[in-house]
Amino acid sequence: MRKRLYVILTALAVTLVGCVTINVYFPEAAAQKAADQFIGNVLDQAAPAAPAPKTPKPAADGAQPSAMLLDLLIPAAQAADVPDIRIQTSATEAIRARMHARFQGTLGSLLDSGAVGFTRDGMVAMRDAAKVPLSARAQANATVADENRDRAALYREIANANNHPEWESQIRATFARSWIEKARAGWYYQDAAGAWQKK
Repeated sequence: MRKRLYVILTALAVTLVGCVTINVYFPEAAAQKAADQFIGNVLDQAAPAAPAPKTPKPAADGAQPSAMLLDLLIPAAQAADVPDIRIQTSATEAIRARMHARFQGTLGSLLDSGAVGFTRDGMVAMRDAAKVPLSARAQANATVADENRDRAALYREIANANNHPEWESQIRATFARSWIEKARAGWYYQDAAGAWQKK
């Protein structure tokens, strides 16, 4: 009898595994929250505390063997309720520190003056070089280049840290929206058409 039950459960498990399709989708809401928190830290804005991770409920005594088998075979089903995205690695922390220092220094001054603005693709660009003294333009251009290099590395690192390098463009788009939303009053950004707007 036990052998027969085992054979039936095994056949059922194989059938279920064959029928389960796991869709890996970009967790947009989680990415937006992560971008807001990262950018808030860079700009020294108060960021909401991250929620405590959910702990799985222990199995009730007397759980059916078929239910336990299904839980072992399809553990991602429960995790799919709360999509998450990983943004904190040693590389992203180093990038965040460099960005923060730039915003406290040269890049912050360039944004305040209106010389530099946020682009619609998650980068920064020189908007009006005339606002920078000729003697400081080389340093301003170097600052913009350093910031864009770190931003490109950040978006790539987050995608790789989540084992989905194909998410890089979506992460970049999410961060682009957050940079613009969190821009300080008086800073410039590009709208969807690429025209510069003052916040």
